[in-house]
Amino acid sequence: MRLFVGLGNPGGKYAGNRHNIGFMAVERIAEDHGFAPWRSKFQGKVSEGVLGGEKVILLKPETFMNLSGQSVGEAMRFYKLEPADVVVFHDELDLAPGKVRVKSGGGHAGHNGLRSIHQHIGAEYDRVRMGIGHPGHKDRVAGYVLSDFAKADQNWLDDVIRGCSDGAPELARRDGGKFSNAVALRVAPPRPSTGKKAPTKPKAPPAPEKTTDTRSPFERLRDKFKS
Repeated sequence: MRLFVGLGNPGGKYAGNRHNIGFMAVERIAEDHGFAPWRSKFQGKVSEGVLGGEKVILLKPETFMNLSGQSVGEAMRFYKLEPADVVVFHDELDLAPGKVRVKSGGGHAGHNGLRSIHQHIGAEYDRVRMGIGHPGHKDRVAGYVLSDFAKADQNWLDDVIRGCSDGAPELARRDGGKFSNAVALRVAPPRPSTGKKAPTKPKAPPAPEKTTDTRSPFERLRDKFKS
């Protein structure tokens, strides 16, 4: 069993915020893969389903970001899971918009949701770091993450969310590499072939055949003075 946690803040006021990209990811997974309706449990919203042959619990903590660990810890204990069974989808300032990276363990890098989860279950859980870019100065971070994505962000954002959903079965099977490939196919799909062959260089004309001079030195000298 796996526990997929999307981080964000509850309520319509925050629904489109950059900080809520984790909520967006698990909501898309639930919709695309036929999960059960969301219900209230563990101080959050929960939906159950199957991905890649594994039972998966989706969780959206409703404690607000700074207390996310309370909800995650409660769910983990109820299902008797280990931290390694938990995957957290969250916004990442240190990655460019549209970039997604899978990471196991490590620090929280100042992310308040991860900080809270660290406090409740430790650091040995998996994360899907979803890049949103950085506003350029630390004093602008709070306003930036609590602002909605711009209209110009919608195309790459949709690709990232759908890519995470495409790769979710691989993530449930603990194959981070195949998950990342699924995201990449959405975000940077291969260019379609035009069906035309590349032009070929014209072949160089064949070199003239060399003939063997069978004349003797005397005959060559004679012929030279004849010409």
